[in-house]
Amino acid sequence: MKLAIPDKVSPSYFPAIAAIELGYFRDEGLNVELELMFPPNKTNEAMRDGAIDLVAASAHSSLAAFPDWKGVKLICAQSRGMYWFLVMHREFGIARGDLAALKGRKIGGAPWVQYGLRGLLLDAGLDAERDGIEIAPVPRAEGIGANFGISAAQALQDRRVDGFWANGMAAEVAVRNGFGDVVVDARRDAQFAAGFGYTFPSVAATDRAIAADPGLPGKVSRAIRRVHETLKADLSVATKVAERVFPAEPAAMTAELIRRDLPFYDEVIRPDDIAQMNRFAMRVGILGLDVPFADVVRGA
Repeated sequence: MKLAIPDKVSPSYFPAIAAIELGYFRDEGLNVELELMFPPNKTNEAMRDGAIDLVAASAHSSLAAFPDWKGVKLICAQSRGMYWFLVMHREFGIARGDLAALKGRKIGGAPWVQYGLRGLLLDAGLDAERDGIEIAPVPRAEGIGANFGISAAQALQDRRVDGFWANGMAAEVAVRNGFGDVVVDARRDAQFAAGFGYTFPSVAATDRAIAADPGLPGKVSRAIRRVHETLKADLSVATKVAERVFPAEPAAMTAELIRRDLPFYDEVIRPDDIAQMNRFAMRVGILGLDVPFADVVRGA
């Protein structure tokens, strides 16, 4: 089986990566290979077309290839809550939570990922187009490939963007190297609590894949839960896995980023998770109707 992720050098989809590297999928009878495929809409389109078996990405991005959740199911979460950061160049001196200061700025945001930031802007009474906030993908940095977060951090350092909306690894690189300030941490900032439920990192499969193997949701969920349990018991495992799959600098940061994310590690998707995400998706125009939980999730 092929499992695709849209961003590899990142803590966002680390549970799925670790489930492969630690052999936990194999222990469930699944022979899973990892494939990096960017952006998220392309990842989901490949699953729709049969080139990919599982997608580990943002839950709402399934809608890019499966309108109104038709033909796909979320089978587990990799963790809870919208997991991206807004980081702006330090020279602007933008205060934490000050979204009004984004007017006239250029922000790097991957396709479909950017909807999360647009939702937060709407919550704050802002509109990206009206207020001159440009949100667009950034050119990939040489040697980085499809790893959007690292590309976004490099673009900020090079001043090709004023800020970015990306994963925790990108944020950490920018902050540690002194050129970025976190303006929004979508999971942890009380000011943006409503945005917590906009999306979450999930694992999804097509209805036809589940029909072919009804035990697939349980197998995947158990493997992800086992990763959570392993990392909570021994954080050094995060470094060992990261050293196999990440370059040296981000590998050295991974355990600390995973430590921060451990409180959000839970593979269970709850009805309220879907209700909140559907409301967000309808508000930003990527979902046409409120689809029931049972038509979105096929759990263990």
